[in-house]
Formats: sequence, structure tokens, C-alpha cells
Amino acid sequence: MTALRKDFYTRSTDNVAKDLLGKILVRRLGDELLGGIIVETEAYFGADDPSSRAFHGKKQYNSVMFGEPGHLFIYNVHRYWMLNFIAHDNVVGGILIRAIEPTMGMEIMKENRPVKRDRDLTSGPGKLTLALDVNRSLNGQAATDESCTLFVQNNKYEFEMETSHRIGVTKDLPEHFRFYVKNNRFVSK
Repeated sequence: MTALRKDFYTRSTDNVAKDLLGKILVRRLGDELLGGIIVETEAYFGADDPSSRAFHGKKQYNSVMFGEPGHLFIYNVHRYWMLNFIAHDNVVGGILIRAIEPTMGMEIMKENRPVKRDRDLTSGPGKLTLALDVNRSLNGQAATDESCTLFVQNNKYEFEMETSHRIGVTKDLPEHFRFYVKNNRFVSK
């Protein structure tokens, strides 16, 4: 399995967020592979984005956002870990992975996050981090490194993309920076 290279992430944050749709998110837990098709993302920027973790400048908790593209930025919101990939062509930017369509390791994901309906397993950012056992220990790791236990790989997947305002933010930019696969049942509601 080959992880996407740094140059994929070294582009405008919103373009990377769009291009992550349809790719495969892979989580390696020992000998097991968990993951699925990325079906929903959100782009976050720097000082001009009031919803971004980087809005108030570089701090200890968000310093990864100002670092090299292709690294993981994991932070906590309401007791749930949020999974972000750093992507920018200048100073700062990150992409929140909001949902995946599970394709591998579903039994382990269900042990990590018991659900009645499969569609509820990874249809939201906190849900998918629970199912994939993502936590702060991954923060700052290079997802472009083959030894990383969480990375994205290419995939051939036909879909139509929809956009909207980002979910759960109190102050949003006027542009649409939430991107998702149209009519996919794993997209968050």
C-alpha cells in the first residue's frame, strides 16, 4: 500500500480537500487494516478563517497546522478526536476528514464503536475516529511516510461532488468549504 506523497498535500487547501474525496483512508492496527473511501471533507485555513484552529495564530496545541503538508493534526472537540491532514501551499491549512464509507476491517471498527446500522459507523468525524482508533498519539506524524499507521492512498472511484457550508461552526466563511460525495449514505447529516 502506497501513501500519497507530500506534493499531493502541498497545494491549496480547498483543492486538496476536494481531491481527497474518493481516495482510501487506511488505518493499520497491528496486522489489521481498517478504513474506507473518503466521502466527506472540510477545508480550514489560517488567520482569515474564524473557524480554523489557526485563526488566533500559532500556539503549542495547533503548531502542526503550521508545519509540513502531509502530516496529521489530531485535536479534541467535545470528547471526540478530530482527524485532519495538513495541506497548504504557503503557510497554514488543514483538512478535516468528516466521513468515510467503510470498506475494510469493519468487524474491528464495530468492536471499537458498536452500532446497530452500518451507516452510523463512520458517518461523522468523531464516529470515524472512534471506529478507527484514532487518538492524539498520531498527532504530528507524517502520513506520507510508509511506516505511518494512518495514511491515504489513491483509488479509482466515480462520483459527483456536492458542496456546502461547513458543519457545526459558529462563524463560517461565505464560500462553501465542505465537500462530499453526492447521495453517499455515509455522509454525515
